[in-house]
Amino acid sequence: MPNDYYKTLGVDKSASQDEIKKAFRKEAHKYHPDKPNGDEEKFKEANAAYQVLGDADKRAKYDQYGSAAFEGGAGGGGGFGQGFGGFDFSGAEGFGDIFGDIFGGGRNQQRERKGNDIQIDLDLTFSEAVFGVEKELDLTKVSNCERCGGTGGEPGEAMNTCGGCHGEGVQMKAHRTVLGVMQSKVTCSECEGLGEKPKVECKDCSGSGLDKGRHHMEVKIPAGVDNGATLRLRGEGEAMKGGASGDLYVRLHVKRDKRFEREGATIHSTVKIGFTQAAVGDTIDVDTVDGSVELKIPHGTQSHTQFRLRGKGVPTRRGRGDHLVLIEVVVPKKLTHKQVKMLKELDLTEK
Repeated sequence: MPNDYYKTLGVDKSASQDEIKKAFRKEAHKYHPDKPNGDEEKFKEANAAYQVLGDADKRAKYDQYGSAAFEGGAGGGGGFGQGFGGFDFSGAEGFGDIFGDIFGGGRNQQRERKGNDIQIDLDLTFSEAVFGVEKELDLTKVSNCERCGGTGGEPGEAMNTCGGCHGEGVQMKAHRTVLGVMQSKVTCSECEGLGEKPKVECKDCSGSGLDKGRHHMEVKIPAGVDNGATLRLRGEGEAMKGGASGDLYVRLHVKRDKRFEREGATIHSTVKIGFTQAAVGDTIDVDTVDGSVELKIPHGTQSHTQFRLRGKGVPTRRGRGDHLVLIEVVVPKKLTHKQVKMLKELDLTEK
C-alpha cells in the first residue's frame, strides 16, 4: 500500500510548511530510538515523510504522483549506529535545526544559508490568465549593496582573510549528545561565511553588505495559469550576506469574467436565443476570449443544446482547449392574439 505521508505526520493536505515542520519535530522527539519508549521504524517513517513534505518542490510532486515518485530515494533505510547511516538529514528545509534540537548538534555538514523568501499576491484578468502577460512588480526587500556587491568592503580596498575561520567560511563546533560528542560545521560568525573581512567597510552599507529599498522588476506570467496558482522565482527573494538569496513566490488571483466559466482548458458560456431563432435557425455572434465569432444555429435547435468551438479555449502544452456554448431558448411570456393563433396553427401542422 502506498505511503500516506500526511497521515504519517498527522497533518492535513492543506497544512503549511511550518505546521509540517512542527509535526515532524513532535514525531521525531516521540519516536527517537534512543528514548525509553522510542520506535525506530516509526522514526524512519516520519523521516521519509518529512524529506518529501518538508521540501516545496518534492511536496508538489508527491501531491501529483504520490509516494511512487520517491521510492528508493525519499529517505529511510539503514540502521542507527555510526551517525545514523542511511538517513538523509539534509534534503528538507529546516531539518538541520530539527536534528540539532533532538540530538544536540547536526551532522558534519553545513546547511545552506539562504535569505528570506517573499510572497506577494498578483491580480490577473481572465484574458491575462488565458494568454499570459508580463507584469511589473515593485517590491521592498533586502538586496546586496550595489556599491560593494554584498562583500561589505569599500570598492578598491583589500579584503583580509578572516581569522576566525582562516578563510574557510565555516567553523567546527562540538556538541555533547546522548551519543557522545559530535562535531558539526557552522557558518563563521565573524565573516558570516565569506571567509574574508573588509579592511575598509563600505560607506553605503557600513559593512553589512546589504541594502533595503524598493526594487522594480518584470515577471512573465505563462499562458494558461489558473486562479490560486503560485509562481516561484528563484533568487528573487531577500539577500543574505555570505549566502544565497531567497525566492519570490507570486500567488495569482484571476478575476471573474461574467461571460465565461473555466474548467481546466475548457471555457464555458451561455447564450440566449429567441423561440423563432431556435425554430427556423439563425447565425449569431458569440463572445470568446479571441473576440466575437459567428455560430450557426440549425433549425429546430432545442434549449440546452451545446455547441463546441474548437481551439477557442485555454492554451496548454498540447494545444488549445475548446469553448463550449450552451444555448438557452427563451420562450416569450406575452403573446398577441394573432401570435397565439399562429402558434396553434403551427402546432396542428406538426401533428
